[in-house]
Amino acid sequence: MDQENEIAIRPSRDSDVEPMLAIYRRHIHRGVEAGVEDSETPEPDDLRDRRKNLKNRRMPHLVATRRGEVVGYAYVVQFRKRPAYRYAVKHSIYVHHQHLGQGIGRLLMRGLIDACAAAGFRQMIGYIDSDNAASLSLHASFDFQRVGHLPAVAYRYGRWADSVMVQRSLGPGATEPPPPLPLSIR
Repeated sequence: MDQENEIAIRPSRDSDVEPMLAIYRRHIHRGVEAGVEDSETPEPDDLRDRRKNLKNRRMPHLVATRRGEVVGYAYVVQFRKRPAYRYAVKHSIYVHHQHLGQGIGRLLMRGLIDACAAAGFRQMIGYIDSDNAASLSLHASFDFQRVGHLPAVAYRYGRWADSVMVQRSLGPGATEPPPPLPLSIR
């Protein structure tokens, strides 16, 4: 790939909020998850606050850029709020509709996995629409295992849709205990 078309993966910035929201809105209104009324689409300030909160909790929030334009983004959130689950994260990846099939999702996934492992997370979990063959294939190529099938959990386009739950170990995974908590957290 020539330098002009090279994709860069980096932590998101406040200036990326508007393009990220545009990607998200298009995905909700016309993507795999379309066909639902999403009256709770985040506003720019909501996304800025969410980014700040995730950053403060060492949760990666990345963007993919080409020639300075945001063409995709990815982030993780805590899998569950209870402290016992602090080593598990749930991820999301969104790619601009005009840049699908160009390896951007793959680059974001690699960046997210590496950042999460470096931050000490041990498990990465995702929920994928069962009709999204491209995403299921991407996850399989990164050694995510199908660990659950959730029938009829979404309603869109006048029908019920299933989700597939996938999971991947990070770093040493479950082969060894996590490091002891600092005294300030106990």
